[in-house]
Amino acid sequence: MMQVENSDIAELLEEMADLLEIDGANPFRVRAYRNAARTLLDIGKDVREMIEAGEDLTKLPGIGKDLAQKIQEIVETGTFSDLEEMRKKVPRELTELLDIAGLGPKRVGALYRTLGITNSEQLLKACKEGKVSQLPGFGKKTEAKILEALQTKFTTTQRFLIAEAAPYAEALKSYLLEADGVKQVVVAGSYRRRKETVGDLDILVTADPESNPVDYFVRFPRVRDILAKGSTKASIVLKNGMQVDMRVVEEESFGACLHYFTGSKAHNIAIRKIAQKMGLKINEYGIFRGEERIAGEEEGSVFEILGLDYIQPELREDRGEVEAAAAGKLPDLITLEDLKGDLHVHTSYTDGNATIKAMAEEAKALGLKYIAIADHSRRLRIANGLDSSNLLKQVEEIDKLNSEIKGFTILKAIEVDILEDGSLDLPDDVLKRLDLVVGAVHSKFNLSKEKQTARILRAMENPHLSILAHPTGRILLKRDPYDLDVDAVINMARETGVVLELNANPYRLDLNDVYCRQAKEAGVKIAINTDAHSPAEFLNLFWGIGQARRGWLEPKDVLNTLPVKKMLKALKR
Repeated sequence: MMQVENSDIAELLEEMADLLEIDGANPFRVRAYRNAARTLLDIGKDVREMIEAGEDLTKLPGIGKDLAQKIQEIVETGTFSDLEEMRKKVPRELTELLDIAGLGPKRVGALYRTLGITNSEQLLKACKEGKVSQLPGFGKKTEAKILEALQTKFTTTQRFLIAEAAPYAEALKSYLLEADGVKQVVVAGSYRRRKETVGDLDILVTADPESNPVDYFVRFPRVRDILAKGSTKASIVLKNGMQVDMRVVEEESFGACLHYFTGSKAHNIAIRKIAQKMGLKINEYGIFRGEERIAGEEEGSVFEILGLDYIQPELREDRGEVEAAAAGKLPDLITLEDLKGDLHVHTSYTDGNATIKAMAEEAKALGLKYIAIADHSRRLRIANGLDSSNLLKQVEEIDKLNSEIKGFTILKAIEVDILEDGSLDLPDDVLKRLDLVVGAVHSKFNLSKEKQTARILRAMENPHLSILAHPTGRILLKRDPYDLDVDAVINMARETGVVLELNANPYRLDLNDVYCRQAKEAGVKIAINTDAHSPAEFLNLFWGIGQARRGWLEPKDVLNTLPVKKMLKALKR
């Protein structure tokens, strides 16, 4: 069998979905591939090992017999025949255009069929020549937006979602720990600070003097290119295009080196200034008084010797954490174990791939005490949104399940669309029958800042709205936030008691860390929710917690750290 990871298989399934969508295929067929890709990324099992063990892939959520056969074909050959046929029909380079703001599959298909555009360079030239704006469905504004996105693309380095980087980071860590003589392996940099995207990976290793971890490192099976290789450090590029830098560090310097390479640069400068005022020198080799090394083996010694409380990696952005550490006022950051529930969960009633019962049982198995079933409302037709009648049928099912599942609560909710005028997609007499209402914008992303803000503020004034979902609407690396006065939204949340969501889906992580802290300082509660569409996606709470910690959030700042009765009481407007 091929040496393929789940992420490799998912990437091919996503490519198939993209090509089908560009070609105008049935949306349900497209969604089946996307759901399968999502399942493979979430299951926590190695699919190749499952196949070798003879396990039935059709027992996985969203994987039918046809898709199971395609996955097995990928594991055996590295691709599958249907994808190769689609690549002949639709150039695979077109999928890269989907990452450009303002372009969806239909527009990409139109650009290909009318102008023969297959890549970013050709699209940039066509925009500059004014050809794109002449096509039906585009116009001057769209052309300008595409041009701006392309210019940004060509002037920035490639970045990866932290959840995309994680399988490679953890696989490398496990791989290196198997090398003879290796003692410690830590992935540092922005990955350790849990930034939402990372540009590369920095790995620090300690090892016995007679061992050679560098040689072992460059033989990692996922290596595409070796950029540099010395006796104590090396740089490689993985097959997904991510660069990884590794260095072997002396044990007596490991703590100082870990602090230095964790960063951020601004944080390190702030720390260095404090050391200089004390007559000390600090760098990646240790802390020195003159020529004497006085600390550096343990990372904690860097802070201790400077009279600072230990600063968690997520806070190291020079946003006041050094001053707070000096004053003993660092936040008691939230942890995954603090969460009691998830207030934004989808099921097979709309576009999820599991039943209410299956979602509840998985959440309970993971240690949660409650979930809120917040399927889409009728406006979102592509997701089979619920009208009032179907929502009330779901309410009846939830009541029945609550009498069957002990020690766990399923809450009745809806992710109701916020319409262009700020009204909600379902009538108040239906919404008032629910435990809570999650409101979200799913359309008209290009409204002016004034109109978009007014739309959301009006929705927040509705006494039935409990939580504002993914408040800025961004999709990381794909779609910018809509133009919104976030200050006004936070102020309205403080006035009305509406809770702001930190959507834990790694493609969103919305609110961002800066806005999370701003909401905390305004006294506005945050709900960390997965927006899960399958049982495996409850694990995305991990990424939400990372973002919350970067935003200085403590358990008291987060609504769903409360037991269910206290949480519902806190939600009352």
